[in-house]
Order: sequence, then C-alpha cells, then structure tokens
Amino acid sequence: MTMHMHTRVGIIGAGPAGLFLSLLLALEGIDSIVIENRSRAEVASTIRAGVLEQGTVDLMREMGLGERMQREGVVHHGIELRFDGRGHRINLHELTNGRAIMIYPQHEVIKDCIAARLKQGGQILFEVQEVQLSGVASDQPLIQFMHDHEQVELQCDFIAGCDGFHGVARGSIPASIQHTYSRAYPFGWLGILLQAPPSAQELIYAYHQRGFALVSTRSPEIQRMYIQCDPQDDIANWSDAMIIEELQARLVTHDNWQLRVGPIIQKSILAMRSFVIEPMQYGHLFLAGDAAHIVPPTGAKGLNLAVADVRHLARALAQSGAPTS
Repeated sequence: MTMHMHTRVGIIGAGPAGLFLSLLLALEGIDSIVIENRSRAEVASTIRAGVLEQGTVDLMREMGLGERMQREGVVHHGIELRFDGRGHRINLHELTNGRAIMIYPQHEVIKDCIAARLKQGGQILFEVQEVQLSGVASDQPLIQFMHDHEQVELQCDFIAGCDGFHGVARGSIPASIQHTYSRAYPFGWLGILLQAPPSAQELIYAYHQRGFALVSTRSPEIQRMYIQCDPQDDIANWSDAMIIEELQARLVTHDNWQLRVGPIIQKSILAMRSFVIEPMQYGHLFLAGDAAHIVPPTGAKGLNLAVADVRHLARALAQSGAPTS
C-alpha cells in the first residue's frame, strides 16, 4: 500500500543545505518535508569542517539558531601564515571592517537545525530508501521512496536536491544539458582529530619544504590538524608517532611556540578535488550545496557555500507564487 503526501517543497538531504532551506522556508510560511537516507544519530555525528563565515553566523542569529553557537563557539579575528618558521598574522577584523570567523563544528550546527525544525513541527524523515524522482520538468514533480517499510509518494510543487555529491537528485537533470567541470589535484591531506587543548588561538597555515600543514580546532578539548600528503597513500602507512613528528617538523618556529599533542582519535587521507555542474535548475528541480558543487576543504567553504545557495533559493521560492496546498 502506498502512502500519499504533499508539500510545497520536497527537500532531499538533511545536511546543511537541506536543513537551512527548510528553516528559511518556514520563516516565509512555506511548507516543506525533508527526507534523509541516514539515521538522525549518524547525521548529527558526521564530523566536518567547523569554520563559519560571518554571513553564516549572522544568518544563524537571524534564524534564532545562535544561542548555543554564541555560548560554545570560538571567534577568530585573524589567521596566521607561517613561512620558514616565522608567523605572519592576517588581521581579518581590521581588513574586513569588523568581520570574523566562528569555530563551531558542523555537526553541532546540524544538531541545532534539526532541533529547531522539529520544534516548529516540521517533518524530517530519516532512514528513507530507494529514492526516485519523476516529473521534475512538470509543475507536479514527485519523490518516491521507502520509509518504515512503506512506499511513499511525495507530491511537490518544487524539489530541492540537497543530497550531496553522491545523491540521486543531480541525475534527474538530462545528461544532454549537463555541463560539468571537475579537477582532481595531485596532493591530498592527511587529517587527524587530536585530543589536546588548542595549540593556538587562531588557525595556522604553514608552508614547509616537506609540505603544507594546518592547525585548527574543533572544541576546547579537540584539535583538527592536516598535513599535505600523496592522495594515493594508505593511512595504514602512517603511525600516530610519524604524524606527530611530521607536524612538529612542518610547524617548527623560531620562537617558543609548542604544538600541544595528545592521543589521535581519528585519522584519514582526503583526496582534493573540485566539481561544478550547470545548470543548477531543471524544471521544478533545484540543486544546492554539494549536489551542485564541491571544493577542497582547504578554505572550509562547503557549509558556507551551501548556506549561500539556499538563502538565494528560499528567497526565490518565496517569490514564486506557487500554491501552498
């Protein structure tokens, strides 16, 4: 037996793009339903970059999502570029008329968004399977999926594909009109989560003959660090001691700065690539976030780009004049 549902905007994906879009639409009085193939616990525990740009921070405050971020996040007014053991601080606050970045982990942003949307009475369906789209070029697009062992047909006025690079939404745009641009870079990052207090008050980007290194933070107890490596390397080739030794070598300074170390609780190698598709709209289907474009984690742009996408999309949908029931 098939369950029939209707909403103005069907949102595929409960990542930053999908959740922010649902919340922004709710502020405009527009109904939406979010579907997600992972469990709520998995979504809320997926570790991603935690650098929020000023525009994202401002939007979260405007949406009523800023309370915990303001309490637990850490504001950085600058960054350090380190060459030949010497640090050069870039004062973002002075150079951008008072703007800054906020260190607040993405999974915490996700938790806040989910809690806020559910408190509003919004629908987020987790652990859906077999998602299919049809009729996206018409004014009555349909999302079909399985949820709780039941077949569901979700009739929409619009569909937002916020389901990431490996999602199903992008495939509903005919290949004949797709234009994709991609690049795989000849280097990767070995990333770790290290259990120790922050080594610096602001991010450090270090150049060294042995390769790049980055010192970041996730919380008062957890640091996030990267070293440049071969993207084809196997993480099994890197012992914890080797990683710490390499970080210390690349981050060496001529002053008394010290890298704070502790147990490595997570490590992996990230390949670097960029990808963009156009168009981001086909009929009543829109792509946002990683479904439309991915960038390397070098600039911590992923979440911020996703939020920028859906801010524009929410505004456009609010002005569309489409039926609400």
